[in-house]
Amino acid sequence: MCSKRNIPLVFIQNITGFMVGKKFESEGIAKHGAKMVSAVANANVPKITAIIGASYGAGNYGMCGRAYSPRFLYMLPSSKINVMGGQQAAEVLSLVKFRNNEDQATIDSFKAGIQKGYDDQGSAYYSTGKLWDDGIIKAGDLRRILGLSLNASLNAKIEKTEAGVFRM
Repeated sequence: MCSKRNIPLVFIQNITGFMVGKKFESEGIAKHGAKMVSAVANANVPKITAIIGASYGAGNYGMCGRAYSPRFLYMLPSSKINVMGGQQAAEVLSLVKFRNNEDQATIDSFKAGIQKGYDDQGSAYYSTGKLWDDGIIKAGDLRRILGLSLNASLNAKIEKTEAGVFRM
């Protein structure tokens, strides 16, 4: 509807991703998530994203992460961006690696290393250092920066969006 009416989209992210598991899948999370990702990917209106907390997994895509070409993408200093949280990754990877009841100290050491790597590389400062976003902004400046970004993005011509039918 925003594309039809030329209304810009602003995404404020604090998302842990889409829930996985038999219960959520039977309730249609994959189907509904795919509809959202499709709508975001096909929208030609200006898209601006601010990550104010977590931005993990498929939630990052559905909420217009860098892969979906927002005109601007900002992060707060405390923001995290990753495939999943460090603790979740450590748990999953340790279950895969240590199937034969290894020494608990070895497992704990492995988990600590994985979690540190995810936490370090998931920080807003790491993201900005890799130019994955357009900068880190203070929370108090968020409203002003979003307003300036909207103003700047509306100076470009908005292409017509040709999307399929979305069933709600």
